[in-house]
Amino acid sequence: MENNIIQIAPLGFPWETQDPFLFCAYHKDAYPAGNGKMGVKTADFQGRRIGQDFVVKDGFRMYHGQEVPGFPYHPHRGFETITINKEGTVDHCDSLGAAGRFMGGDVQWMTAGKGIQHSEMFPLLNADKSNDLEIFQVWLNLPKVSKFVEPHFKMLWKEAIPVVKETFANGKSVTVDLIAGELSEKKAAAPTPNSWAANADHFVRVLTVKLEANTKWTLPATDASANRNIYFYTGDKLIVDKLLIEKDHQITLKSDADIPLENKSEVDAFLLILEGEPIGEPVAQHGPFVMNTFEEIQQAIADYQRTQFGGWPWKEREKTHAADKGRFALHSDGTEELKTE
Repeated sequence: MENNIIQIAPLGFPWETQDPFLFCAYHKDAYPAGNGKMGVKTADFQGRRIGQDFVVKDGFRMYHGQEVPGFPYHPHRGFETITINKEGTVDHCDSLGAAGRFMGGDVQWMTAGKGIQHSEMFPLLNADKSNDLEIFQVWLNLPKVSKFVEPHFKMLWKEAIPVVKETFANGKSVTVDLIAGELSEKKAAAPTPNSWAANADHFVRVLTVKLEANTKWTLPATDASANRNIYFYTGDKLIVDKLLIEKDHQITLKSDADIPLENKSEVDAFLLILEGEPIGEPVAQHGPFVMNTFEEIQQAIADYQRTQFGGWPWKEREKTHAADKGRFALHSDGTEELKTE
């Protein structure tokens, strides 16, 4: 039988991806109880490089945050971010005046296009108990024709994300959240309109998968043109196409084959799966800018220095929303979505 595994590699930070994706950052932090102002207590700052805190200490990182963990305002141009929230709270604000708060199960899809500033802070809403966070941020490239589209963000609320679930005779189940693409005759909510994923002919599929102990599931084939990767980030061992894989590994696979997955261990296994037809264009990247040439990168830097991509309309650098505010999205045209818990 032909082996459908192309490559196996250990997971680093961030996770490596293939065209049309640029990379994936996985954040899992066990934040302590907050200080009553949604920030970290002063005592928990000890031994940290505040402003550049990317080393896990006491179970968490501050990242670029000074008081509240997260990523204060910063620019992007030329690609998209897909932020998949599994647990915790993310507060979004941007230079268009848009804002939002999303929680476990929600996904934010943002097209940076011609340029935007945004912040992603992780407010510690609980002052009397821990504030666990688990998110993925996937960077999806834009083709040259779309790199200067108007910036746009969209919420894929958990209530609108299709779930494919299979339960077995032993009472255990496999659960798949369909972030993008199609699976088992279900179709994901539409991404932003200028996304590479908005065209079904690009075969973009983004899945998160939970295989409970002693379960199995088959990842169905997609188009032969697509790149395909499984990220096995939590669990013990997983059998992928008859090969035993340890956790914390990336498996690159042939895309036009059904791939059997089996979790024979006694703990649950969690996967992220990214598939998509490559854009096939040159990639020039410098920090938060992704273009096709170095000259375009230089222009992006110059444009940002000149315009600040609209500037920062918020008073705070580490902008958070009221502690009692629920899930919501305020768009740049003034429309607001409010979600009940």
